[in-house]
Amino acid sequence: MNFAKYRQGRISPDFAWVFSLFSVLLLCYVYFFPRWADPNQNSRLDMVFAVVEDGTFQIDKYVANTVDYAKVGEHYYSDKAPGAAFLGIPLYAALRPLLETPLIGALTTRLESHRAFASTLRAEGTGVSAQKVRFAIVQVYLSFFVSALPTAALAALLFLWLRAVTPLAQPRAVIALGYGLATPVFAYANAFYGHQLAAFLLFLAFFLLARAPAQVGAMRACLVGLLLGYAFITEYPVALMAAPIGLYGLYQFWRRQQRAPFFWLVVGGAIVAAGWMAYNTAIFGGPLELGYSRSELWTEQHHTGFMSLTAPTLDAVWGITFSPFRGLFLLSPWLLWAPPGFALWRRSGVLRAEWWLTLAVVVGMFLFNASSSMWWGGFAVGPRYLLPMLPFLALPTAFVLVAWGEQLWLRLTLALSLLWSLVAVWSMTLAEQAFPSDALRNPWAEHVLPNWAVGNIARNFGTVLGLEGFWSLTPLMLLLALAAVAWRWLVTLQSREGLFSKEGRSSLEIEAESGNRLMEVNK
Repeated sequence: MNFAKYRQGRISPDFAWVFSLFSVLLLCYVYFFPRWADPNQNSRLDMVFAVVEDGTFQIDKYVANTVDYAKVGEHYYSDKAPGAAFLGIPLYAALRPLLETPLIGALTTRLESHRAFASTLRAEGTGVSAQKVRFAIVQVYLSFFVSALPTAALAALLFLWLRAVTPLAQPRAVIALGYGLATPVFAYANAFYGHQLAAFLLFLAFFLLARAPAQVGAMRACLVGLLLGYAFITEYPVALMAAPIGLYGLYQFWRRQQRAPFFWLVVGGAIVAAGWMAYNTAIFGGPLELGYSRSELWTEQHHTGFMSLTAPTLDAVWGITFSPFRGLFLLSPWLLWAPPGFALWRRSGVLRAEWWLTLAVVVGMFLFNASSSMWWGGFAVGPRYLLPMLPFLALPTAFVLVAWGEQLWLRLTLALSLLWSLVAVWSMTLAEQAFPSDALRNPWAEHVLPNWAVGNIARNFGTVLGLEGFWSLTPLMLLLALAAVAWRWLVTLQSREGLFSKEGRSSLEIEAESGNRLMEVNK
């Protein structure tokens, strides 16, 4: 950071907020290791290993560690959307030379005799081996780049986008931190799934369109198309989000009477689609053939209705909202401020196109999840199929804070709901070494409480340092306390020396006229 420019007020105050939010979230994510022996993650990891180690998409050598596979003839392949694995292939290829060192042998020997680490292993397991350690290292490494970094960056983008609603940093930071730490996002922020990567790609595309200059260049339009296309091949259901965002972009181009960006947006999406279709054809025999059609797991669900989709059911609606099983609003009740936020947003009269887009994205993904014959998502924390739309669900809450933020009752209610959300999400995420089984209809009573009672906490960096159970969380708490002290010092320094002059405001803050109008409307 250039402190000279910072002191002269030439760096936006949002820089400090974004840097702090990003750093704190990334620290919280990477402190906890991805779940090992997770079939969903292993399916993608197997594909990465097969391509880099063996030069083939066939995962025959590794298939024993997952049940999420597709069988074509006598060979096995990952049945997952390939986007996350495609990114993992060059990342692992770059890491691989570093793994061909004595480091792996030394690390394996240490872990075999490591008391704290051994306490997290299941008695019925097969222990530690060099291959398992190598696999775990790659999983941690890939999850950092494919999930943790994008999730922290998404929260930062959320903070920046909300400047169009209010120039005040504090309410925007509350929403960004609430999204990153007090929703099921936290559970998947450092896991080799595709949900968070897809969410980042979609929100970045939305951000680029919303913040586009008067004349949209070919590069920006093509990048948006690439982002939307890659989000789709990372998680197929987000087509229900990519389509409205694409239409939003076309509306922006039409309103500005520009035709070229429309062409380049389509080109960007077509590039991704061509590569994806070539992959499908080579592996599964047709451009639109998916791995799920050859999966030997959940065959009944996959062949129910249209790709497991029927019509919304009351069981699913209750299950993904308020049930102890997978209820989003039981885990994160602060998101219940979104419905009144939508109403206040509508009444404000600002950002109307964005209102329609956000509503379409939220409703579309909710109906998808409620219509799925496997709506619970297997072993999971909350309704994981809804993860890509959660940043959009968080947007309307800003309008509640702007309209009613001075009311004591709102502050108390919001603080309590955020506190409960933080405790609920972290307690369920960190219980045991695997996400709650779908055989447990009440994971709170059958998974969370029993594991916390005996100190069975998810593996983390404290475990590697030799700390067991609750004590393994101590280093993270100390680091967060130091971060809070550092931030307090920065704020005090700012108030004493006036580091952020009016001339130092960013162009985006100066342009946040819609947010100022909104505050006037709701006074």
